[in-house]
Amino acid sequence: MNEATASLKESVGRYGVWSVPLRAEDPEGAAERAEAAAELERLGYGALWLGGNSSARNAAPLIGATERIVVGTSIQSIWEHKASEAAAGFAELEVSHPGRFVLGLGVSHAPLAEGYRRPYSTMVGYLDELDRAGMRSGHRVLAALGPKMLDLSRDQAAGAIPYLVTPEHTAQARERLGEGPLLAPEFKVVLDSDPSRARATARAYLAMYLKLPNYTKNFLNLGFTEDDVTGGGSDRLIDAVFAWGDEATIRARIDAFHAAGADHVALQLVEDDTARLPREGWRRLAALLA
Repeated sequence: MNEATASLKESVGRYGVWSVPLRAEDPEGAAERAEAAAELERLGYGALWLGGNSSARNAAPLIGATERIVVGTSIQSIWEHKASEAAAGFAELEVSHPGRFVLGLGVSHAPLAEGYRRPYSTMVGYLDELDRAGMRSGHRVLAALGPKMLDLSRDQAAGAIPYLVTPEHTAQARERLGEGPLLAPEFKVVLDSDPSRARATARAYLAMYLKLPNYTKNFLNLGFTEDDVTGGGSDRLIDAVFAWGDEATIRARIDAFHAAGADHVALQLVEDDTARLPREGWRRLAALLA
């Protein structure tokens, strides 16, 4: 494990927050986003992972509003951001706030990305361009699901940030990566102990992901069936990729990722209103993790 990767592992700690609303760009919400980021730092989270096709531009205001928390993209699409621009964005933040920004990269999905082709080869070329631009591997991570991309996360990045996975996937990823690289899976949490209501919230959120072959293929590789990934997702699938229930149950589900080999878990709080910042929920989550 190189020094940069070791430093990244230490900086992000065991838990982070994964959020789409934190990456928003509307000026009216800028003050609340900055205030929320500062509060998340005080609550003890080690990293903020900005969902959607985020970039250094989205991370900069949150880094400026905080003192130590790491901010990462989860993910920045390699189809929509040139490598030279990504490297320049990283370099600017590294000068002003050393060690505070991590570039999370991904190949997105064929239905979402114009010009999608040969994703693995394209990612290899993108990382080579980052190297030539002076951005070294210790400051970037990959949204890796399959073996080839996990190998690339190990060999040409600081580690992996798999999205929409289970502890079983985490165990397989850790075996593939070895002990050195960062492994920071995302995991969704519904703070609701009512089974019908919690699953309904989860199922509504999962629907968009079940249209994306990269995820459904990964589920099938993990032992789920076609029945599990159709009709909005089976209860079995919902219960595997979301934590819900009482506080002890949710804590145990999160702990299972660490037991499987995760260094850090990026927790995405899922509520019916997906556009707002779930600040009270983040406080409750921090309390149950304490």
